[in-house]
Formats: sequence, C-alpha cells, structure tokens
Amino acid sequence: MLFRGWSVVVFSSFVLLIAEVVQRLVIVPLVWLMPSKRIPILGRWIKIMAWLTTRPVSVIGGCVIPRAPQIVPTEPGILILMNHQSLFDIPLVVQTVQGGYPLIVTRKRYTSWIPLISHMVRLYQYPVVDPSANAAVTREVLDELAQTARDIQVPLAVFPEGTRTRDGEIGRFKRGGLSRILATRTWKVYVFVADGFWKAAKYKDFIRGLGHVEGKMEHVGTFDWTDPEDDPTVFLEEVRDKMQQRLTEMRGGVPAG
Repeated sequence: MLFRGWSVVVFSSFVLLIAEVVQRLVIVPLVWLMPSKRIPILGRWIKIMAWLTTRPVSVIGGCVIPRAPQIVPTEPGILILMNHQSLFDIPLVVQTVQGGYPLIVTRKRYTSWIPLISHMVRLYQYPVVDPSANAAVTREVLDELAQTARDIQVPLAVFPEGTRTRDGEIGRFKRGGLSRILATRTWKVYVFVADGFWKAAKYKDFIRGLGHVEGKMEHVGTFDWTDPEDDPTVFLEEVRDKMQQRLTEMRGGVPAG
C-alpha cells in the first residue's frame, strides 16, 4: 500500500514539474502567437493535464477514478456547480467541458507556490478568492468576480461549499460569491456530484495509498437561472438538496461513516 502511495506521489510530482516547463515554454508562446486560438489551445492543454492526473494515477494507485460526463458546452452563461471532496474534483470538473475549459474559482493559497498549478491560475486567469481577507478586500474581490462572470466566454466553475468536506457530505454553500455571480446574468447551471474521494482529500493522503478510493461522479441535472434580480436563496437551497439527494442515492441510501 505504501509503495503504491509513494509511487503516486513521485509520479504526480514529476508530472507537475515537467508540465510547468512545457506550459511556460510551449503553451504560453502558442497562446501569445495565436490569440484567436486561446480557448482551444488552453482547452486541449488542460484536458491533457486532467488525463495525466486521473488515468495514470488510477492505474498506479489502484483506485477508481470515473470518467466525467463531457456534456458542458464552451459558451457564455454556463455555470458549473459541484461538491468538493478532494484534489481529484478539479480534473473531473475540467473533463465535463466540451471543446474548451472552465474558469474555476480558486483560493488565493494556490497562486504562489504549487508547481504548474500556480502558473496555471495566472495563465487561465482564474478568479481568485481569499476567505481570510478583511471586509474591504472581500468586497473588492466579489466585485471582480461579478465582472468576470459578466464577461467570460467560457463556463464558470464553482465548488459552492468553498472547501473540501471532511466526511464527504454536502456542506453548507458559501452564498456570497454565488449570489453575486447569479446576479450578473441568466445562467444555465450544470450540477454534478462526486463521491468516494473524501478519505484521500489532500496530497499527503496519497502516501497512505489510494486503493480504498472508489470514486463516482454523476450529473445531477441542468437548471435555468432566468431572473438575475431574484433572490437566489431558494434556488441554491433546492440545488443543494438535489445534490444531497443524489449523493445519498449514489451511496445506496447509506450516509458516510
């Protein structure tokens, strides 16, 4: 178990280091030389990285990582919501998008020290939030998030719980950012639920092995948000209830233990 766990860590670390070099020396110049092809170039690159962080890791680690349903179009006005159990949630969300990539709302701590990921946050221009910021900074960040939501030409992806859950259940939604997003325009909201990953939530958990991870992912439904001036509270509660219901069904009616 430990051998497989360390093998996953070594492989993943090697991939991140090599991929950052490729990203800086190949992908960035391509985007600079062909700005009109930015979305397909970055879409193809992030799909490659999503594959490298799921399929080989599944084989080496002996775990089950599902293939995400690729049903989300690359166009404006698309919002993706998914629960957050582990690091695997990010490549799974990426794989749901056809022909492009999602902008993923990302925590500030990922912007400065992680190989590949920190540079990717800047390259893809992910919206960055900081839960520890003071009220003035938070207002400014939410204003920037709202502006991004109005202007983007690709899907916007949000993990509405704001952080990984410790027991795999659907946590409370952080509604501040979501409310600002929903107030900017009409949206088609694609909702997904993943399960089975919460016991290997962090990178350090990989060392103990991933053989016990049997991941699942399902499309809960697609919902229309048609009135940006409406109070989103009821809508978000309904979405969360549907996610919790689907999670329970995926577990055969048995909660996490």
